[in-house]
Amino acid sequence: MTDSVVVPHSRDVRATLDTAGADSDGDDGTAGTVDACVVACPPHPQMGGSRSDARLTALGEALTPDVDCLRFDYGPWDEGEGERTDVHAALDWADERYETVGLFGFSFGGCLALVVGSERENLACVSALAPAARISGKLDAVAALDTVDAPTQVVYGERDTTADWEPVVDRARELGLAVEGFSGDHFFLGQETKVAGRCASFLREHC
Repeated sequence: MTDSVVVPHSRDVRATLDTAGADSDGDDGTAGTVDACVVACPPHPQMGGSRSDARLTALGEALTPDVDCLRFDYGPWDEGEGERTDVHAALDWADERYETVGLFGFSFGGCLALVVGSERENLACVSALAPAARISGKLDAVAALDTVDAPTQVVYGERDTTADWEPVVDRARELGLAVEGFSGDHFFLGQETKVAGRCASFLREHC
């Protein structure tokens, strides 16, 4: 089941919580029988990225019934900086309600997941799908990999010509992180369920 959530923040951040349990605690949508949640960051909002992205919805389906999934929309476009604070706000929301919290992101969201993952001390794990290497020249996912203090996974499409993922994958391999390539493009068309299942397996293992 799913519940609508308004994430407390100075920016307007709306979310959907995919709940694993049939019983929720009510107003905040938190499932009472599950102690783990993954926060899922969507792709670029100016290119149609939202919490309804096929990769994010497939992840939510793959994580339940064991782990809840909070898929959110960014607030007004702010060159990546405001969106970065949106991720922190979503994680704060999850931290208040769950014992264990993981972080996932796709494309633009994958870069943000790695950057924010390097700034948090209490994450269970981070999974980045087809991550962009940088956002607006300021947020650097490659550099962030060196300081992410949680098990980290990078998944990419071998025929991806959309995102600049190669530097992220190269550095992740140098660091001995979990890296997996799929024979697909940036959007993993026709493979959304398979790719989401692989990411969910990693997230579930560490959550």
